[in-house]
Amino acid sequence: MFRRSAGVVLLLSCCVLALFLTDPNQAHAKKKGRFYYEKRGDVVWEVPTEQKVVALTFDDGPHPKYTPQVLDILKRYHAKATFYVVGSRVERAPEVAKRAIKEGHELANHTYGHPYMTRISAQELREEIDKADEVVTTITGHHLSTFRPPGGVYNDLVVNTAKTAGYLVVMWSWNQDTKDWSDPGVYKIVDRVLKNAHNGGIVLFHDFGGDRMQTIRALEQILPELEKRGYRFLTVSELLQVRYGVINVP
Repeated sequence: MFRRSAGVVLLLSCCVLALFLTDPNQAHAKKKGRFYYEKRGDVVWEVPTEQKVVALTFDDGPHPKYTPQVLDILKRYHAKATFYVVGSRVERAPEVAKRAIKEGHELANHTYGHPYMTRISAQELREEIDKADEVVTTITGHHLSTFRPPGGVYNDLVVNTAKTAGYLVVMWSWNQDTKDWSDPGVYKIVDRVLKNAHNGGIVLFHDFGGDRMQTIRALEQILPELEKRGYRFLTVSELLQVRYGVINVP
């Protein structure tokens, strides 16, 4: 009886182990951490610098209503930002994308259709990245140079595919995720950014989805306060140049 029970337990254990090893969600859970990719220079979360500079980034747009309002506020404070755009949305709001480029902002790659990164193959991801760049280049005349995966998912498939396509993966400072996509309220967005502002930080906002008026009202408080503290607002590419000593910001 004991031997039979032990055999059943062993069989069940093997089945559970097999499911764990083949479950893509578990495989994702065991992904290599930030230190691994950061040390290799494959992913950037922020830029160590003594200069008072930050990068404001906006994901998932452009939006025909909200993005122009974001651009209005940025223009008011002479601030530059990086928009991680979705190619299909650029097709639907081409004039907004053109305006962002014209006013000195940067467009960056956030895929063509914003797919789930845990449900995509390397080939499908490469097609998403290439199609987004093709759309933006056709509409604005500018190529994209950095990539941010939807959902902030990073693993070997994502990083290596982006790298092969010629992109650096750029995330955001862990304490500068405003979580504005969840509509937390203006106060929480403002508090999150101002409380954790630091040199070389990369701030994550969204200009598409949900009540983006919260984001817009928060920016109206965040920008003047950071400017008062002496911060300058750079695009991600400019921030990377600061990292490598290419430019200095007075």
